[in-house]
Amino acid sequence: MEQPRRVESQLTDKGYVPVYTTTVVEQPWDDYTEAEHQTWATLFERQIALLPGRACDEFFDGLRQLGMNAHAIPRFAELNPILKERTGWQLIAVEGLLPEVAFFEHLANRRFPVTWWIRKPEQIDYISEPDLFHDLFGHVPLLLLPVFADYMQAYGEGGLKAARYGDEPLTELTRLYWYTVEFGLINTPAGLRIYGSGIVSSKGESLYSLESAAPNRIGFDLKRVMRTRYRIDTFQKTYFVIDSFEQLFRSTVDPDFGPIYYDLKGAPAFPAGSVQPQDRVFQKGTGEGWPADGDV
Repeated sequence: MEQPRRVESQLTDKGYVPVYTTTVVEQPWDDYTEAEHQTWATLFERQIALLPGRACDEFFDGLRQLGMNAHAIPRFAELNPILKERTGWQLIAVEGLLPEVAFFEHLANRRFPVTWWIRKPEQIDYISEPDLFHDLFGHVPLLLLPVFADYMQAYGEGGLKAARYGDEPLTELTRLYWYTVEFGLINTPAGLRIYGSGIVSSKGESLYSLESAAPNRIGFDLKRVMRTRYRIDTFQKTYFVIDSFEQLFRSTVDPDFGPIYYDLKGAPAFPAGSVQPQDRVFQKGTGEGWPADGDV
């Protein structure tokens, strides 16, 4: 394996764009500084205080099983035996964002890529690319839930198939990941709860996703999700709500994606903040504070 190095976004005439890398490295745990361990502790303690009553029970179950705490950045080598025993997954350390096909290949083989570096103290509240805290705290606890672990593997397998169909299916599949794995909500007997990693790792979005009147909260529907644009630079205009993790797995794995791509071919994408007549609406957002454009 190569020596780790931090790979960050580059500033271009289009703004900051990600630099992709396929390199897999060893987690340089002994090289983390006291300041980096403190950044982990600050983020961990803040989210642990904020998430009770907001994040789903399964997230907390996974966190407890992994033994994560605020004392220090976890060692991947200590988490991997737990993951391997429970659901067959393992963590691999990467330098940054992976190209789509490389990412799909890792997921299809139950390998979850985790960025090895953590944000700087001045980036506590916002960072434009995924870092160690987002990847490790946000994503990994749910990999101990068998049905979600199976969903992630199936998503990777679906991504490898989608890559053979061209750009449009890949875009639709990216939207599915965005609105479930990254920014998904789940309906529970106690009310709506967070399971998406982009929310549980963010103080601001943890509050906004459940408590703001601005965004839409809409029942999950596979084709609806795959046609919906999203925001990368601000809080989401719409959150999709699953009824259970089993529903998520069934809805996205049982169908052959080929016919779905065929059905969606040429269909116009929905704006991120739209509400459609067929939607099962938990809340129609006020749209307060939304930027006028910027959907992708």
